[in-house]
Amino acid sequence: MFRGIFGGSQVAAVAPEEAKARQAAGALVIDVREPSEWRAGHIAGATLISLGTLAQRMHELPRDREIVVVCQSGARSASATRALQAAGFTRVYNLSGGMLAWARQKLPIAR
Repeated sequence: MFRGIFGGSQVAAVAPEEAKARQAAGALVIDVREPSEWRAGHIAGATLISLGTLAQRMHELPRDREIVVVCQSGARSASATRALQAAGFTRVYNLSGGMLAWARQKLPIAR
């Protein structure tokens, strides 16, 4: 895990392999892309909550579980990570490089 600067504030970020390991250990993966992007390929077991609906759907997310947030490149998920942190979620991580990095590592993609 590392901390990176995204949009002026610091968020905790994880590389694809670490995100996969965290998911295997029980972390919830939230995909904040649009449904069309999701249908093109996503992390198996992830939950789709588009960035535009995140604020209205935060009540659905567990506060007692790690959350890894993913998008296509890592930018939208960094915004979502900051929003979750501002709402009091303490164990939330941005997937650095998003699905592009996930695919580069040849990790499984569900369709």
